[in-house]
Amino acid sequence: MTDQIQYRPATLLLHSGTERTPYGETSEAMFLTSGFVYDDAEQAEATFLGHVQHYQYSRFGNPTVAAFERRMAALEGAEACRATASGMAAVSSALLSHLKAGDRIVASRALFGSCHWIVSTLLPRYGVESVFVDGADRAAWEAALSVPTQCVLLETPSNPMLDIVDLRMVCELAHQAGAIVVVDNVFATPLLQKPLEFGADVVVYSCTKHIDGQGRVLGGAVLGRQAWIDETLQPFIRNTGPAMSPFNAWVLLKGMETLSLRVTAMTRSAETVAGFLAAAPGVSRVWYPSRADHPQSALAMRQMSDGGTLVAFEVAGGKPEAFAFMNALRLIAVSNNLGDSRSMVTHPATTTHMKIGAAERAALGITDGVIRLSVGLEDVRDLTDDLARGLAAIAAPGVAPLAAPPAAGLAAE
Repeated sequence: MTDQIQYRPATLLLHSGTERTPYGETSEAMFLTSGFVYDDAEQAEATFLGHVQHYQYSRFGNPTVAAFERRMAALEGAEACRATASGMAAVSSALLSHLKAGDRIVASRALFGSCHWIVSTLLPRYGVESVFVDGADRAAWEAALSVPTQCVLLETPSNPMLDIVDLRMVCELAHQAGAIVVVDNVFATPLLQKPLEFGADVVVYSCTKHIDGQGRVLGGAVLGRQAWIDETLQPFIRNTGPAMSPFNAWVLLKGMETLSLRVTAMTRSAETVAGFLAAAPGVSRVWYPSRADHPQSALAMRQMSDGGTLVAFEVAGGKPEAFAFMNALRLIAVSNNLGDSRSMVTHPATTTHMKIGAAERAALGITDGVIRLSVGLEDVRDLTDDLARGLAAIAAPGVAPLAAPPAAGLAAE
C-alpha cells in the first residue's frame, strides 16, 4: 500500500508490503532466485558502491523477502525489519551485531533454552560479560543496570512459565545505562503486545511460530529503527549469511493473512482451557497471563491486549505423572513447537529447558511436573475432552476424572 491511510492490523496483514510486478498478480510473486543480473557492468559497480538501488544476491536481499519485511514492519509499527532463516538466527544476529568484546549484557533469567545458552555460554567466549536477573525484581534490574551496559535481552511473557517483565521500567533503566533493549515477543505476537511502544529498541520473532502458524517453514525477524537496522544489523546479516529463503518468506506472507483470525480464536480457547485446568483434580497450578490468579496479571494486562495462546500448568507428582498425562492424550500432540494451528504440549524440563540445568530450572519454577500447552484451532470442547483424558490417566485411586464442561457460549452436544 502506497497511500498514507492508517489501516488496522487485520488489514495490514493482508495488504501491507505488497509490490506487484507488471503482471498485476493478486497473490505476492515468489522470486525463487539466488542472484540478479545487471543492465551493464557500470550498473553492477554502482550497485556495489551503493549509488543505485538494485537487488544483488538473495543473501543480501530478495523481492519476496522484502515484501515480508515490509509487512512485518507495518504490523509491528517499526521503521524497518530484516528477516532471518530462523528465530534463533534473529536473536543471535541482533545480539552479535551489536555487542563486542568488553561489552556487557543484562538478561532476564527466564529465557528460552537456546537464548539462555547464547547469553550464558556463547557471548562470554567472545569477551562479553553476561549478567542474569530475576525479571520481576526491580531492585535486581536497578543493581545490574547501575553500571554501563550495552544490551538488555528479555522475554515477556516468558517461555515456558509466562512470567511478565515490566517493559517500561526496564527500558527506562536500560537506556540510562546506555543499553538497547531487545525483546523476544514470540508468545505475545505483534497483535497482543507492542514492545516498541513501551520503549524497546529491537523486537525479535521466531516466525516459525504464530506468523506461519501451520508448522511449515522456519523463519525469524528483527525489527527496530532504520538507522540501527541499516548500520548495525544489515552488515552482519549480509556478511554472515543467516538469510531467509524466498520460498519461506512467501509461505510466511500467506500465514500472516490469517494471523489475526488464528490468534483471536486460539486465545479464546486458551482462556477456556486455562479455566478448565485450574478446576481440575491433579493440577497443582495454572499460569495464564489474563487470569486473576496469575501473580502479574495486572502488569500483563497493562502491556498486553489479551492473554495469548499459551498455557502453563503443573501436574502433581512430577515427571512420571507429566509423562503419563502427555502419553494419554489422543488429540493434542507432543511437540516442542508452539503457536501452531494444532494444539501441542511439551515437557520443558526434559526438552526445551533441559540444558540450562536443574538448578536454573528450579530458580525459574520449571518443575518436573510443569507442562507447556500451545492451544490451537480445534474445537475447544475436544481439547478439554482430551485434557480430561490425560488427567484420568494420573487420577488418584477413587478420584473420578473431571468431566470437560462445554465451552462458554457453546451448548453441549
